[in-house]
Amino acid sequence: MKKLTLSLFALILMLALAACGGAKDEEKPADNAKPEDKPAEESKEVTITHELGETTLEKNPEKVVVFDFGTLDTLDELGIEVAGLPQSNVPGYLSKYEDEKYENLGSLKEPDFEAINAMKPDVIFISGRQTDLYDQLSEIAPTIFMGVDTANYMESFKENMGKIATIFDKEDEMNTELAEVDASIEEIKTKTEGIDSNALIILATEGKVSAYGPSSRFGLVHDVFGFEPADEKIEVSTHGQNITFEYILETNPDILFVIDRDAAIGNGATAKDSVENDLVKKTNAFKNDKMVYLNGEYWYLSGGGLQSIKEMIKEVEAGL
Repeated sequence: MKKLTLSLFALILMLALAACGGAKDEEKPADNAKPEDKPAEESKEVTITHELGETTLEKNPEKVVVFDFGTLDTLDELGIEVAGLPQSNVPGYLSKYEDEKYENLGSLKEPDFEAINAMKPDVIFISGRQTDLYDQLSEIAPTIFMGVDTANYMESFKENMGKIATIFDKEDEMNTELAEVDASIEEIKTKTEGIDSNALIILATEGKVSAYGPSSRFGLVHDVFGFEPADEKIEVSTHGQNITFEYILETNPDILFVIDRDAAIGNGATAKDSVENDLVKKTNAFKNDKMVYLNGEYWYLSGGGLQSIKEMIKEVEAGL
């Protein structure tokens, strides 16, 4: 009887072990399972291609350093936190970034490398003024160039917006923002197609003036918004073509767009007194009250941002 009981116990134990083994075998994936049948881990890295190269970084970086005010403008619009920036000449509408809670990292042309390195940022955004410093900054953290190609303004602008949207998982919000921008531009283009007027864009600073035509730094007035240029042969350059007030009179634009650099950089001066002189007062633009003063903060300091492009559209519309 005792032997029978032991034999029965041994049989029960063997059956239990066999059942456990079968369960474990069922949990194991089949040896011939295809890779796509297995759950894949979502990559947290993203590679961004830009004018200066390719940059790989973690998505949704936390310590963000910005040396381009257009990018700062966009991050602010999307509610993305910034850790550090150059606090000199920050546009007035972004003045909250002058607070001491943000690291002051020098100036646009002279970054404080020691301070940047001490921060150990997760990403650094730069533009044209820091092009020559790209390699140095890349040694500190992933660095992305965000300059706008003025010859292809909207295409370049949208590419930059796409980079930000991808990095910070903001695709849906960005698509909505860009749709609004496109609609506003189409409204202006519809109106410019129906006017028989030409326009001249000038940058005024310290009593001097320079002109900008199609494909130039401020050429989107012509290329994107559709205003006919008063002079088709203006030299394309970052700093514009040096001109005289006699040139403005000879060109005699119907609309004169004036970007006031003095007001933008806050040196206490404004361009209006020097621009509205006896020569300019003889132009069609002055006579017909078509002197349109553009806010240099949007045009000169932070062009290429989500907020600035919206304000630029509104200001240009005043020329109609």
